[in-house]
Amino acid sequence: MTIPQLFEKSAKQFSQNTLVLEKGNSSSYQPLTYNDIRQKVYHFSIGLMNLSIKHGDRLALLGEGRSEWLIAELGMLYLGAINVPLSIKINEPDELSFRIKHSGCRMIVVTERQLGKIRQIINSLEEVEKIIVITDSTTLELRTNEVLFNEISKNGQQHLESQFSAFENIYLNIKGDDIANISYTSGTTADPKGIMLTHRNYTANVEQAKSLLHVHEYYSSLLILPWDHSFGHTVGLYTLIDNGASLSVVELGKTPLETLRNIPKNIKETKPTFLLSVPALAKNFKKNIEKGIKDKGGIIEKLFNHALKIAYQYNGIGWDKGKGGNFKYKPLLWIYDKILFAKVREGFGGRLEFFIGGGALLDIDLQKFFYAIGIPMYQGYGLSESAPIISSNAPARHKLGSSGFLVKNLDLKICDHEGKTLATGEKGEIVVRGENIMKGYWKNESATNEALKDGWLYTGDMGYMDTDGFLYVLGRFKSLLIGNDGEKYSPEGIEEAIVEQSKYIDQIMLYNNQNNYTVALVNPNLANLNTRLKELGLIINSDHGALATIQIIESEINEYLPGGKYEKAFPQRWIPITIGVLNEGFTEENKLLNSTMKMVRGKVVEKHQALLDFLYTSEGKVAENALNISNIKKIK
Repeated sequence: MTIPQLFEKSAKQFSQNTLVLEKGNSSSYQPLTYNDIRQKVYHFSIGLMNLSIKHGDRLALLGEGRSEWLIAELGMLYLGAINVPLSIKINEPDELSFRIKHSGCRMIVVTERQLGKIRQIINSLEEVEKIIVITDSTTLELRTNEVLFNEISKNGQQHLESQFSAFENIYLNIKGDDIANISYTSGTTADPKGIMLTHRNYTANVEQAKSLLHVHEYYSSLLILPWDHSFGHTVGLYTLIDNGASLSVVELGKTPLETLRNIPKNIKETKPTFLLSVPALAKNFKKNIEKGIKDKGGIIEKLFNHALKIAYQYNGIGWDKGKGGNFKYKPLLWIYDKILFAKVREGFGGRLEFFIGGGALLDIDLQKFFYAIGIPMYQGYGLSESAPIISSNAPARHKLGSSGFLVKNLDLKICDHEGKTLATGEKGEIVVRGENIMKGYWKNESATNEALKDGWLYTGDMGYMDTDGFLYVLGRFKSLLIGNDGEKYSPEGIEEAIVEQSKYIDQIMLYNNQNNYTVALVNPNLANLNTRLKELGLIINSDHGALATIQIIESEINEYLPGGKYEKAFPQRWIPITIGVLNEGFTEENKLLNSTMKMVRGKVVEKHQALLDFLYTSEGKVAENALNISNIKKIK
């Protein structure tokens, strides 16, 4: 099945169902039905056809989530053209230019908010013939080779009857193996790789998703994640479309921060039944809930904390809910749910049944918190290379802390470094095979051959399967800590815990490459440190202030060592025994974070290799060393 076939099926079956809810220029959400969207797709697609777009042509799509984003992609796919979705988080001209040039795009579809990025680089994009601009403005002044999205659609509408037969013949002859997207990785290596995903990759993954979760017609989701994000793309768009459900668009603010602030309001307005989330969003939701409870005063806060404690005991990790004598807590938990947790859920619109979590590893304490308040956050696992879903927890079957059970029609094995299949419970590389696995990397045969072997995708992630059939993902092999005896450990959990628990540490990266001990690079939280130093009568740029800063940061990390508050949280050998304090954090601008805000470890190591080497000397092993003091004094 192709994506046009999937959409046609749903547009006929659910023609009057609402597909998209968005505000646009209105003060309230307005519905567009499946039939409305289909007509708009036809118009835009025929308009593209009249610009000579044909099978195999590539077009870039850069924009915020809105109905035109979906219409633009479908319009391309109906012609057998390939959409190259680009992240709006890419601000570096060279990064944007590389993707457009490497994929060989003939045209670019872009929202007015992102148009400046394209205008900045257009003179270097020799193959780009036209820029198609999505805008609600009537005053935008177009430049050479720029044309309005609405004008393309208007042309298509005018020629709908006369050209429909030819248009229909094109989309009916698209094959499942035809490429639908070239989706670029986030640039954790020198050049991002273009993941070739076919129509069948997507439709197979939509079918596989049904084995995890039954999506009802009444389901609705506010699409918080970027629409180019593989998780938001497959689950937020095509899985909902396949089942006749609806999606809502986040109201755009004047700035990205204002757009983020619209999310809580939009959730209340649209009353979603489920949300797609990533750890950063989940943590923000939790902080907002806790702040709301704290603001209500001591008695409510104490009751809430006791309710959480009871819920944690009753729920366990999901599969053991109410077992082992914990059933006795059910009546009290029922009362707490009525008087406390139900009120919290009202803040999410009152209809929210669950979250689906993707992206990075989701902290189990975070999962337990949302499970307790009656909005479980079911962790899943996937990769863009697998379109993306591989496994997930779901209402019918879940085990908190795991990445869930596998989708159907997918083979999985855990392999050692020689490619040998390991037994259940043993840790190794996660390797998968199925119809959802990518075709390869665009114009990158060596990377394709490294990732795909005999139809199997070697994910580069470490994990294991337990005896109950749940997958546990432990982290990327390339980010692993490696001890001097060859033992490996994923640092993400430790790093997330330290940043979460410490108000004095903004970012931290653990490092161990076959050494006797683990070290860490730390970006301090200046605001909180300055407040604390002021209480001590010190300033950060003085010798005494720098020394105190190191001691404060050290004391935070020491909480994970013997005698500390969190001494049992992680194996001791992986807790850093010394630190290198940085005077510059990890950002997208310095390329130490990628566009999905993930740390680019290889580039961090490359930039700070001298400091890391120093931390393994006798002088560097003591955190209060001259280099750290010097770095802190340089902090502005």
